[in-house]
Amino acid sequence: MNLFYRRIYAIVKKIPLGKVVSYGKIAAALGRPRSSREVGRAMRCCPAEDIPWQRVVMADGSIAGGGYAQMRKEVLEAEGVEFLPDDRVDMKRCSIDPVELDIIALVVCGEIEE
Repeated sequence: MNLFYRRIYAIVKKIPLGKVVSYGKIAAALGRPRSSREVGRAMRCCPAEDIPWQRVVMADGSIAGGGYAQMRKEVLEAEGVEFLPDDRVDMKRCSIDPVELDIIALVVCGEIEE
């Protein structure tokens, strides 16, 4: 597994319960703003059950995942994530704070200590 994927998984592990983040925001936090699809690939190959992959959604709050989309929605609802009437995550209410995400990324990349 490459370093970028390891950093993606480390960030996703730190997303708080009841919060979500977009693929693009993770890519940008890791200094690769045009790599949202690579983040998506990493999530599809998620190697461990302790990584809350369901908390990574599309920028508009849509849930990717093909046949797993409904299951992801149910898990997110159980975690307290709010949805809009069209079944997208309410990103205004449930997105991780951008400053918190940046701090997590700095810790993950070893630029600051926890």
